[in-house]
Amino acid sequence: MRRAGAGIRSRGIALSAVLAVSVLAGCTATPLPDTGDANSRTGDVAPVIRVDQVGYGLGETKRAFVMGAADDLDDARFEVRDDDGAVVESGELGADAGPWSDTFEAVREIDLSSVDAAGRYSLEVSSAGHDAVTTAFTVASTADLLHPLADLNLQFFQAQRDGADVIPAVLDRKPSHLLDREATVYLAPNYADGGETLVDDRLTPAGLDPVDVSGGWFDAGDFLKFTGTSAYATSQLLLALRGEGDPALDAEADFGMDWLDRMWDERTRTLFLQVGIGNGNDSVRSDHDVWRLPEDDDLSDAKPGDPDHTIAHRPVFVANAPGEALPPSVAGRVSAAFALDAQRAAARGDVARAEARLRTASAIYAQTDTSPAEGPALATAIPAEFYPESSWQDDLEFAAVELATAATALGDPRAAAWQEDAAEWAARYIESDATGTLGVADVSALAHADLIALDDPTTPALLGDLRRQLDAGVAHAASDPFGAGASTLDFDAVPFTFGLITTAALYETASGDASYRDFATTQRGWVLGANAWGTTFMIGAGTTYPRCPEHQVANLTETDEELLGAVVNGPNAADKLDDLNRFETMRPCEADGADGVPFTVFDGQGSRYLDDVGAWQTVEPSLDFTSTALLAFALTAALPASTTP
Repeated sequence: MRRAGAGIRSRGIALSAVLAVSVLAGCTATPLPDTGDANSRTGDVAPVIRVDQVGYGLGETKRAFVMGAADDLDDARFEVRDDDGAVVESGELGADAGPWSDTFEAVREIDLSSVDAAGRYSLEVSSAGHDAVTTAFTVASTADLLHPLADLNLQFFQAQRDGADVIPAVLDRKPSHLLDREATVYLAPNYADGGETLVDDRLTPAGLDPVDVSGGWFDAGDFLKFTGTSAYATSQLLLALRGEGDPALDAEADFGMDWLDRMWDERTRTLFLQVGIGNGNDSVRSDHDVWRLPEDDDLSDAKPGDPDHTIAHRPVFVANAPGEALPPSVAGRVSAAFALDAQRAAARGDVARAEARLRTASAIYAQTDTSPAEGPALATAIPAEFYPESSWQDDLEFAAVELATAATALGDPRAAAWQEDAAEWAARYIESDATGTLGVADVSALAHADLIALDDPTTPALLGDLRRQLDAGVAHAASDPFGAGASTLDFDAVPFTFGLITTAALYETASGDASYRDFATTQRGWVLGANAWGTTFMIGAGTTYPRCPEHQVANLTETDEELLGAVVNGPNAADKLDDLNRFETMRPCEADGADGVPFTVFDGQGSRYLDDVGAWQTVEPSLDFTSTALLAFALTAALPASTTP
């Protein structure tokens, strides 16, 4: 349950701001301070090893890390053994990458790239004064490693389904929010204090007929449904489908498109922005005021005027007055989603569906405000602070290029004009002061890649901007002991990292230049275990992963199932974790790292990771986090095989 507040969702990595399957499986030493026995010095800590828990691809650069006391690691050595116990690689540790914390004074790299035969291996590190520490890692084809992860991501989307068409086999889900079939539409309410305080004593009806906004996906650990994030996620599912067909992925993309169809009223030319209200007051209770299963909302007997009425009878908010201009950020993303679905239908010979989707995409695009004011005009959520926006040209580039691509597939003569629009929006984005990297608030990388695919004359500039985005991550990685390309001192470290991985794959496909491949592989390793905390940030990936996500269904379900495939925020600034969510109905849950070592032992450089059901700042999953991961896995798996340096 995210809380509003300035800067909750940033735009990614700004270059000017850059200053800075088992992780511990079989580990024979704990990283807690030693007690001074015959094999250790008082006050020291035993070294710990960090590897990609899922595995390393054949031909890829393979980086592992060891952190510990500086003196201990100076003379440490490593040894790699295969399943038969034969030593296949050994040597000294790499150079000191710098301290991580007062406890872990040094981080040293181990280059495992020469271990390039498929199989399971053990990695042992020996250092003076401590018993050897050991972990295991896998080497396999990149496709064999990553396709199962994308399949897991898809399970998260299935768990997030709302409405009547849920999948009971996933977390024992039951139909929910059936009252959304006849929901009341309201004008956007007024907020103060950075979105924290709802000023209005009641919501104001918009004067429109009730609408059917049932279905769709819950946005995160709460039960709100946002058109902007759903369009972003659906677009990424459709982009992932451009490869080989996947019936389950197809079905989930259809589910997302069906809901987006409901959120656009073609008759009145109105776009509905969201379902539910996140921040309320004493008169208007909100989704974030209660911790429950979603089906419980349908049991409420709250009458109009009761504070709880808006929990069961969820309000729908409009993005525009009927027929008036649409805010460009959300409209651009929605238009792009419909155009991508038109492309899918055209590729499969369903011309009628393709033309219908293109009509919707073009109608939304044509109605978009192309000279918006700052603030509410860019809002993609209510309050706007839930998903702040500072640029919109990237969204219109995304819409225009997908319209052009769909029109080309259908022989529609408007293709050339839309491509010209896309090139103009791309140029205006690149020249703006609101550039970022791939994430829900910046889709320029997706748009640039598809505009390059149309052989647009602006290709050199587009490739240059993709390099800018990647270079921002490379610069940050150079100052991080684990090579992390995104900051762990703000929200969205993990999704921004997946955005960098996706962008590297898009760039390589568009340019044929594989120079960012090693950087992307290091980023993948970081999110999958080769980080200070020795955990993956995706449920079900590896052996140490989030066990207590800030997610109501996962917390309250009576089954033993986990929220498989969910991607969480990851580490955040330590001072952002002072305020955890707590409800009487919330089942307590806090998990430690491998071998029962608290994650706090590994906090460093001002960042913290907490696996606690109330820690929305670190372990709340969301649609956009998970869809970006799915696309990263799909695109990386489709790249040509690497050659080990």
